[in-house]
Amino acid sequence: MSLHRLAAAVLLPGFHGTTAPEWLLKRVEDGLGGVVFFGRNVVDDAQVTALSAALRAVRPDVVIGIDEEGGDVTRLDAAVGSEVPGNHALGAADDPALTRAVAASMAARLAACGVSLDLAPSADLSLTLEDPVIGVRAFGADPELAGRHVAAFVEGVQAVGVAACAKHFPGHGASSVDSHEALPVLPRTVQELHDVELVPFRAAVRAGVRAVMTGHLVVSAWGDLPATLNPEAVRVLREELGFTGAVITDGLDMKAVGGDLAQGSVQALVAGVDALCLGGEPLDDAGLQWLIDSIVAAVESGVLPRARLEEAARRTAALGAPPAAVNGHDPEIGLVAARRALEVTGDLALSGPPVVLDLAVKASIAVGDEVPWGLGPYLVELLPGTTVLAERDPEAVAAAAGGRPVVVVTREAHRFPWARDLVRSLVTIGLDLVHVETGVPGPDLGTGARVNTHGGSRVCLRAAAERIAASSSEGRLR
Repeated sequence: MSLHRLAAAVLLPGFHGTTAPEWLLKRVEDGLGGVVFFGRNVVDDAQVTALSAALRAVRPDVVIGIDEEGGDVTRLDAAVGSEVPGNHALGAADDPALTRAVAASMAARLAACGVSLDLAPSADLSLTLEDPVIGVRAFGADPELAGRHVAAFVEGVQAVGVAACAKHFPGHGASSVDSHEALPVLPRTVQELHDVELVPFRAAVRAGVRAVMTGHLVVSAWGDLPATLNPEAVRVLREELGFTGAVITDGLDMKAVGGDLAQGSVQALVAGVDALCLGGEPLDDAGLQWLIDSIVAAVESGVLPRARLEEAARRTAALGAPPAAVNGHDPEIGLVAARRALEVTGDLALSGPPVVLDLAVKASIAVGDEVPWGLGPYLVELLPGTTVLAERDPEAVAAAAGGRPVVVVTREAHRFPWARDLVRSLVTIGLDLVHVETGVPGPDLGTGARVNTHGGSRVCLRAAAERIAASSSEGRLR
C-alpha cells in the first residue's frame, strides 16, 4: 500500500451535508479510513441508511462511525430527543440486563442504518458536580457500578455487530474543565487513577470492547502531554489494561489539543493512537490532502515509523466491517428504562394542572443546543390545563401561577447560580413547588417534592411528565 493510502486510512473526518459530496466519495475510493456522522448529517433513519449505502457502494469496508451515546448525546434523534435514556439514568436503574438490552436495541438501529462504529459508551465517572461536559453521560460516580454498566453496554452494542468505543481514556469525570474549550489537568495520582477512573475501562476491555477513545486531558504523573498525544497513556492502556483493539482520538480539532492540526495528528500516531477523529470542524478536500501529506512527510523524515502507520491503518480498517441488519430494535424499551430511573422524593401530589418553568441553559458542545429539551410540552399533552411560562422573575411567576402548583425544571441547577437562586426564591415565596432535575442531581433546594430524571432525553422527560400527571387530582381520578 502506498504511503498516501496508508496516511488516508487512519483518518475519520466529519463533513457537511446529508448526502456524500463527490470529493468525499473519491477519498473513500482512494483509501480514506472512514467518516463520522454528526447531527448535521442526519434527517432520519432512511436518509442515514441511504448515506451509508452510498459510501459503502464505493468501498464496502469503509468505517462509518457516529456519536450515538443515547440520552442527552444523540445524533440520530437530534431533532426530537433520544428514544433511550442516557448512561446516568441506566446507572440509576442499576440493572445491567436492562442496560445491555437498551444498548442492543440502539445498536440494532445503527446497524440497520449501515453504521459500523458507535463512539459510545462514556466510561467516565461523575466525580465532581462542577464537571461541565460529562455529567449524565456517565453511569455514575461509583467505579464498580459504572464498570458493570460499561461492560453491559459494550456487550449489547457488539452483540449485533457494531463496534463499541469506550471513552474518554483515562477518564474525564474529575475535571471541571471542558476539553472542547481548554486543556484539563486531572488532579489524580497514578494510584488514584488505577483505583477509580480506570476501573470502568478495565471492565470495557474485559467485555471485549473493540475501540477506546483517548481524552484530551493531562495526567501530571504521565507528563505534560494530553493522553491523546502521550505514549505513556497508550502504554498503560495496552500493557496494563491489556487492550488490543483500535485507539481513536477525541476530536483533534478541539481546543484542548491546540497547535497545528497536522502536527497533532502526527504526534498522536507516534504516541500509538490508531484512528484520528476530525469531526467537529469538518475539513474540505484540500484540508484532508494537507493532513495526508503531513503524515507522509513524517514517515519520509523518520519521525513516524512506517510500521507504526501500517499498524494504525490495520486497526482502523478492522472497524469497517458492515454490520448485518438485525431485528433487535425495540422503540419502547427506552421509555421503560426511563421510568425505572426516576427518583422521587417529598410529597408529589399536584392539586391541579401546574404552571411549568423550563429553565433552559446552554448545553455542552457534546450535547448541542439543537436537541429539544423541556418538560412543558409533555405535561401540556398529558395534563390539560397545564401552562408553560417564560417568566423568570419570582414575584411574576407567583402572580401568574395564581395559587396553582409550579413545576420548575432544571439541568444541573447547581452549576448555574441564576437557576438555583430562582428555585430558592420560589421556595421562599411559599409556592406549591415541584423541582424536576434533568442533570446529575445536586443539592436539595428546599422544594416540597423533587423528581430526578438523571437525563434530559425525550423519554426521561416523558417519564417525569407521566409521574407528575399521575400525581395530580385529575390523574388520580382517572
